[in-house]
Amino acid sequence: MKGKRIKFLNTYIDNITKVEAVGEVERLINEEGYHYVVTPNADHIVRLETDTEFKAIYDKADLILADGISLIWIGKWLKTPIIEKVSGSDLLPMLCRHAAQKGYSVFFLGAADGVALRAAENLKEKYNNLKVVGTYSPFFGFEKDQEEVDNIVNMITSAKPDILFVGLGAPKQEKFIYSNLDKLKVPVSIGIGASIDFEAGNKKRAPKWISESGFEWLYRFVKEPKRLFKRVFIDDIKIFKVYLKYR
Repeated sequence: MKGKRIKFLNTYIDNITKVEAVGEVERLINEEGYHYVVTPNADHIVRLETDTEFKAIYDKADLILADGISLIWIGKWLKTPIIEKVSGSDLLPMLCRHAAQKGYSVFFLGAADGVALRAAENLKEKYNNLKVVGTYSPFFGFEKDQEEVDNIVNMITSAKPDILFVGLGAPKQEKFIYSNLDKLKVPVSIGIGASIDFEAGNKKRAPKWISESGFEWLYRFVKEPKRLFKRVFIDDIKIFKVYLKYR
């Protein structure tokens, strides 16, 4: 994959399509060791400037997939166009369909109580033979409780999934994966943000035409203005300062 990896501001991007990303995840499943995937958006790029732990996680990621229309725009401005936006919300169902076809097992970690289980049930209805070996929705602030972290790690290790989907929000999900990678012993772990909520029907994802036109961020803001105002209009806007720094 290194051959398609391009420099992008303060990190790198694996410049591939969604279909190619599924193939890369399968390659990692069958490769020795434990691997993880990150999906940068504007928030991640801005955070990489100040969060040294997050930067180290990105530097060692096995697959870095562009998840954000602002990254697509900036790629064009830099004359290094990104082929396609590969969001966690797109990748989750595609990987579940592929896992069902190939016999790979999956585990869902994240979202509110019971939501991961509901998402798993919905995905099993969509994709016959999808092997879900576990779901768990940890309590808020669990990462500060080592006993609970150990409990989650043991639960996942015992289940032995081929793919671990972690929907805890960034950077919590990436830091959980990275800190416990060797203990989890999962071939591929992926941070997928709110994707578990979408699959559970807990939150409604933007219609496909809105997503493809690049305005999914606006759709989500309209749905959750109080929660997303600071992120969309204050934090994420800082990516243009990062662009000016690295262009």
